[in-house]
Amino acid sequence: MNQETSKTVLILGANSDVAKQAVKQYVETGFSVIAASRNTNSLESFVEANNLHAKVTALYFDSIDFDSHQKFYNELPVKPHIVVYAAGFLVENEKALTDFKGAQQMMQVNYMGAVSILNIIAMDKSNKNLERIIGLSSLSGVRGRKSNFVYGSTKAAFTTYLAGLRQELASRNIKVNALVIGYINTKINVGLELNKNLIMEPDYVAKFIVNAGNSFSIVPNFKWKMIYLILKMLPESLVAKLP
Repeated sequence: MNQETSKTVLILGANSDVAKQAVKQYVETGFSVIAASRNTNSLESFVEANNLHAKVTALYFDSIDFDSHQKFYNELPVKPHIVVYAAGFLVENEKALTDFKGAQQMMQVNYMGAVSILNIIAMDKSNKNLERIIGLSSLSGVRGRKSNFVYGSTKAAFTTYLAGLRQELASRNIKVNALVIGYINTKINVGLELNKNLIMEPDYVAKFIVNAGNSFSIVPNFKWKMIYLILKMLPESLVAKLP
């Protein structure tokens, strides 16, 4: 049910499949949304196709143009109540090991860009609106595995950052959540061989963003929760045998 609210959500990296579903669900819940991405044409087409003009503002944001982040934040039409960092980049591990540019871009988008903009947002104590920050992380960051450890390391760093940020902001009653996600049916995973029984749809994952509660780590889907717990408990000798 759509219940009108005066609150605003800022979604960074809003052109991802999950982020677009989150935009729709936040609007349905009554929020206004600032959707930010490098590809504003795609965002504007999405907003038009779904008739979201009244509640969604599309802005240009480049997660790896660190010098632009302060200006981007200063010029927001309204300071947000909720911030979602959904920007992500992935190259396969073999390429990341042989081509540093791919590895570097993963580090910049998945971790460095997040720290840059979220530090700016979190440290603005004049923004009395801010009540929650949500970061989209990954089960790939739970343990280092030989099939994806370069990508996983960027997500592990992001999760650790969010955990510390949660402690930093607790005294201001600002919640921080890490959405620890498994396989999703999105464009970032096109061409990868994934277990079809474990693939989640973007709208399903988006529900966990919009309905984030008090827990720090949020793992959508019972199967992935079990995998998450097993990964955390496995001894290193067994982790080494995983693909």
